[in-house]
Amino acid sequence: MDEGRPERADAARNRRAILAATEELLATRRPQDISMEQVAAAAGVGKGTVFHRFGNRTGLMHALMVERAQALEEAVTTGPPPLGPGATDRDRLLAFLDAIIEVVGRNKSLLAELAYSAAPDPPPEKTTARHRDDHPVYRFWHGHISGLIAALRPGADAEMTAHLLLGSLHSEPILAQLAAEGPTRLTAAMRALALAAVGPPSGSLA
Repeated sequence: MDEGRPERADAARNRRAILAATEELLATRRPQDISMEQVAAAAGVGKGTVFHRFGNRTGLMHALMVERAQALEEAVTTGPPPLGPGATDRDRLLAFLDAIIEVVGRNKSLLAELAYSAAPDPPPEKTTARHRDDHPVYRFWHGHISGLIAALRPGADAEMTAHLLLGSLHSEPILAQLAAEGPTRLTAAMRALALAAVGPPSGSLA
């Protein structure tokens, strides 16, 4: 699509339908097990429409991740509290972790695949872990979490703590549990870890 032109209404509808169908398929399948033909059938569009719009499966997965990440970023920067400005740092941290788990729950292993496939190849001296950190979605999420942790607990290693919290969402056992049981248990555990990391609220006797 030409960046200088507004998207046609029919093209916008097709795009939304394709991304929604992809997300629905990702709820029960790994990205590598989803074909463009399956997406087209689920979206009710021609296979050529999917290929023309997204190029290939990697392009489709990247577009889905970018759209979901942009929506979350907009909620953080300009949306209402507790995700957006106006809530306490503690409430914003918990709300953001909840939102990330919701995205991961809808997309399963999409985050892990994109972290390795969507970013450009790193120089030889960089590690695979560093490659993941270079992904723009990961950078924003990590930056927001580490910033909130630093504000809540000055002197803590906020950067490493944020890596540990996000890194858990790339764990196969955790993803399997999320797929089998839903987000409730993982959300509670993630909140407990985050609260332990930042300590009691200011002025608390705990």
